[in-house]
Formats: sequence, C-alpha cells, structure tokens
Amino acid sequence: MTPPAPAIYVDADACPVKEEVIKVAERHGVGVVFVSNGGLRPSRDPMIRNVVVSKGADAADDWIVENTKANDVVVTADIPLAARAVALNAHVLGPTGRPFTPETIGMAVAMRDLKQHLRETGESKGYNAGFTPQDRSRFLGELDRILRRALKSAAIG
Repeated sequence: MTPPAPAIYVDADACPVKEEVIKVAERHGVGVVFVSNGGLRPSRDPMIRNVVVSKGADAADDWIVENTKANDVVVTADIPLAARAVALNAHVLGPTGRPFTPETIGMAVAMRDLKQHLRETGESKGYNAGFTPQDRSRFLGELDRILRRALKSAAIG
C-alpha cells in the first residue's frame, strides 16, 4: 500500500508566505490547509482548504498537530508548534526558509526560551527582524526542496 501524498499545513495567522505556499503546492499538485483563528480569504481552488479554529491560545497549533502525519509539511514561525511537528516526523519550515529538523529543533527551543527570559527580565526589548525579500526567496527554494523530498518519500514508501 502506498502512503498518502503529503499535505502542507500552514499556521496561517500572520504568515507572510501564503501566496508562495500556494505557488509551490500547485506546481507539485499538493493540497494546502491554512489553519487560523479567523480572517482567511476563501479560495475556489479545490486543493486549498481553510480551517478556522476557536480563539484559544494554541487552538490552531493543536489542530495542526492532531491532523499532521509523518512526511507532511508544516509551515510555521511558532517554535513550540515546530517542535511538536518535528516529533511527528513532519517536514517543518519557518517562513524565512529556516528548516526545523530533529537535529536543529532543540537549539531553536532553547534560543526561544532564552529570548523569552531576557524579555521578561527586561534585558531585551524583543524586537524581531523584518521580513525581507531574501527571506521570501529562501522560503520558496526551501519549500520546493522539502516538498520534492516528501513526495519522493511518499512514492518510495
């Protein structure tokens, strides 16, 4: 039995690369699920599904984790969600093109915790770097690479 084709799950609240996800997914014929607390524009594309969850703090994250299978792709800037998706053997990618893997997620979680501590103690103002055209380009290339790997893995499966 062939494993199902991978799907792309997007933590869509404040995600700056929705259009890029659609472009790459269409090229590979892969379905996309945008998960949000609201404010998603409906799509007529049958390969795109919008899921609106309750306003709870981690409702979108929980929905994504409950529905993601091994070899699916998760797009998120949320480090705790990335860690949960990596634990499911999903391919995880941040909107800047940064992949989260079993080898890198531990350091990403540690850095997030450190930065949160510094903000809480007033040692850091917690400004995030702006999203750049280079980030968008890196994301496009990395999503294409990860999706090719996921599709190949599903075909071999």
